[in-house]
Amino acid sequence: MKKIIPFVLVLCLCFSCKNESTSKTIAEVENPIESTIEKPEFAIIIHGGAGTILKKNMTPEKEAAYKAKLEEAIRVGYEILKNGGSSLDAVEKTINVMEDSPLFNAGKGAVFTNAETNELDASIMDGKTLNAGASAGTTNIRNPINLARAVMEKSKHVMLSGKGAETFAEEQGLTTVDPSYFHTDRRLESLKRVKDREAKALINSAAKSGKVDTESAYLDFYDADIKNAKFGTVGCAALDKNGNLAAGTSTGGMTNKRYGRVGDAPIIGSGTYANNATCAVSSTGWGEYFIRAQVAHDISALMDYKGLSLKEAAKIVLGKVADLGGDGGIVAMDKNGNMVAEFNTAGMYRATMNDKGELTIGIYENKD
Repeated sequence: MKKIIPFVLVLCLCFSCKNESTSKTIAEVENPIESTIEKPEFAIIIHGGAGTILKKNMTPEKEAAYKAKLEEAIRVGYEILKNGGSSLDAVEKTINVMEDSPLFNAGKGAVFTNAETNELDASIMDGKTLNAGASAGTTNIRNPINLARAVMEKSKHVMLSGKGAETFAEEQGLTTVDPSYFHTDRRLESLKRVKDREAKALINSAAKSGKVDTESAYLDFYDADIKNAKFGTVGCAALDKNGNLAAGTSTGGMTNKRYGRVGDAPIIGSGTYANNATCAVSSTGWGEYFIRAQVAHDISALMDYKGLSLKEAAKIVLGKVADLGGDGGIVAMDKNGNMVAEFNTAGMYRATMNDKGELTIGIYENKD
């Protein structure tokens, strides 16, 4: 009996060592990135919209202008993060640069509604607290992302819209402008072209059916035309030195939109989501489908509940959007500083910077 006991102890010890070794191997297989790549102190990723962005349609001057503005914007956020600032500050100030540029469909460059007005939407989320703020349908707020943050931090609500949101913005001392500030010739010409095509669609519909069905013709045109439209929504996701994630999105919506239409950009979980446990996401694309698919939150949920990587989750969710009939893209950052720019369109304006100051800028479909 005395000889058996040491043998049993040896077996137990060997089994324990084997279990520990196996456990480490499984962890390394499940998290290959975490086990092989050093987590950056901070990082930032941005987008300026996804859509039918083809090199053959881009002049060298226009391409250079987009790249310069993307670099200007992301460097603002990079400097904030480098100096120990918060991911929220980096997201807000980076988006401000793009909102102030007529190149993007946000702020100054917002597209026109059917009534030839500009209605702006935005949202922001704090991954540490899961607090969030959003605004929709504003017409005189220079930087809607600032309003979204004010809603998050200085109100009891998550989303404010229209006149009420504008009143709140004035009470908070945010910069307001005359609505004419958002009027650009480029966007107005785009609206006119869309309206011309819409009118032709109405005539064709009447010729086929023998009667004028404005609503039916509009919906048929809307679905066909939007597939070829460019999306200029802007967004940002960032990780700061304290390990906090944040994301934000700002847009002028859809050219020729009607009836107070609101897309995914100000919807938490669709256009924007951030959670320190998983990732931060900003979306751009055909908003109706991004709302239905709850794109930003769904990416986080797949990471949380199924243990997928950010890249895997983003591919799956955008696949769902495509299956529904929509298109667009996302930029995202996981809690370990891994960055993803995923899209199912011909291009997406995008840029990344890590803690080493390494900058990448892209426009077209993985060919930059």
